[in-house]
Amino acid sequence: MLNEIGILIKKYKIREIFDDTGTFPSGKWLNKFCEGMIDQGYNKKIIIDCNFRFDYLTEKRAKMMKEAGFRLMKLGLESANQKTLDRLRKNNTVEQIKNGCRIAKDAGLDVHLTIMVGYPWETKEDALRTLELGYNLMRSGFADMLQSTIIIPYPGTPLYQQAVENDWFLIKPDEYEKFDMTAQILKTIDMRPDEVMSISKGIYRSFLSLRFILRHLKRIRSYEDFKYLLRGIKPVIGHLRDFSRKK
Repeated sequence: MLNEIGILIKKYKIREIFDDTGTFPSGKWLNKFCEGMIDQGYNKKIIIDCNFRFDYLTEKRAKMMKEAGFRLMKLGLESANQKTLDRLRKNNTVEQIKNGCRIAKDAGLDVHLTIMVGYPWETKEDALRTLELGYNLMRSGFADMLQSTIIIPYPGTPLYQQAVENDWFLIKPDEYEKFDMTAQILKTIDMRPDEVMSISKGIYRSFLSLRFILRHLKRIRSYEDFKYLLRGIKPVIGHLRDFSRKK
């Protein structure tokens, strides 16, 4: 992988990479990768953003990744309901989520949190508690961006099988064209589809404020920083437009 990054830098003049695999590798592989990035000086020439897991995040690992050229860490908050985290096999607690955000920020990394709403077993109160947790992490400076999606039970996953067996689908289970994360396709305990949409949209509106914009404007030190901020805001606006079209 280091050889490929070298080619991207030297031949294609690439300045930033986002690795969108489920989670960036951990353990000995990550240690060796970070050492290689530093030894070859790539950490001064290219920025790396990636998905990561809270249960892999330690102070030592976060500092090492920052030194190796990582800038943004995309972490799955998913829910403030511990039963949901256990059901999703996240292998972390709500307190570990809060602490993980602090660890990443203390290391100098940007934190991008992902949240899902519309779980069949969650109540509206549960969903609003998740919204509150994400907002509080943003307000306290332990997160830089929130991303909300409506839960989708992809074919071949345990959730899809559970949805079929428990009659959770609001649509036909094989209407895959509707599996686009912008409309609720599963029943919930006490929420209508429009309420799920409203909460998901509210997650974006909760942080896309003047305070959020000013805080990020203060961090701009170069034209590259400005472009980085725009790349973060554009998807948010796009998601809000998607939700509006679904009305």
